Amino acid sequence: MTRIALAGATGRMGHAIADVIAEDPLLTLTAAYGRDDDEALGTSLRGITVTKLGPIDADVVIDFTRPDGTRAVIERCAAAKCPLVSGTTGLGAEELAALDALAADVPVVWAPNMSVGVTLLFHLAEQASRLLGPDFDAEIVEMHHRHKVDAPSGTAVRLAERVAAGRGLDPAEAVVHGRSGHVGPRPDGEIGVMTLRGGSVIGDHTLVLAGPGERLELSHRAQDRSIFARGAVRAARWVVAQAPGRYEMPHVLGIDALG
Repeated sequence: MTRIALAGATGRMGHAIADVIAEDPLLTLTAAYGRDDDEALGTSLRGITVTKLGPIDADVVIDFTRPDGTRAVIERCAAAKCPLVSGTTGLGAEELAALDALAADVPVVWAPNMSVGVTLLFHLAEQASRLLGPDFDAEIVEMHHRHKVDAPSGTAVRLAERVAAGRGLDPAEAVVHGRSGHVGPRPDGEIGVMTLRGGSVIGDHTLVLAGPGERLELSHRAQDRSIFARGAVRAARWVVAQAPGRYEMPHVLGIDALG
């Protein structure tokens, strides 16, 4: 029996993850954490009382919070020597460095998108960008619901990084976020990222590779939030058997072996 503690338990993803955990007789939800000011503190999630983050007694933590929440989760995991699966987006250099430090002692999976389909999209994006070469301009368009607080999405950022890797480019120099005004002709090697927000869209991502006389589009559309929850739980099952280190969803799914 794998014991799972869930940080960000009162959010939409938290509820979806708790539902997936409940489907598996080999998994059990042992703790559910909310924000310190969460109105849901003291309520029940799948029979577990939602509390503030405290000392961890679990085999693995699944974290879907916000960057400041993830920093606190990392500290608790470090103290408990507990493996971590995190899908929190919008992490800065400080949080990523903290993840790396934690990974020196315990196995850590961090991914901005835990969907199986998106993980394959990342792989295909890098391969297509490499094979098509600089004659094909790369543009990324992402859309999410009107309540999403970060832009562009973590998935779009990672997608741009994979395109840049396929082209041998530095994403810090190649990626542009939106365009406005008289910007002139498109520079060679530029990777455009466009953000749309509205309605109840769970998550749409499209990579457009536009070449002379033809255009290739690679798209993923999330139709149900449970795809991310199932990916997170799959990662939790996997990570408890791994050596300390920093892992991503391709490792969980074995896609990294495809090259």
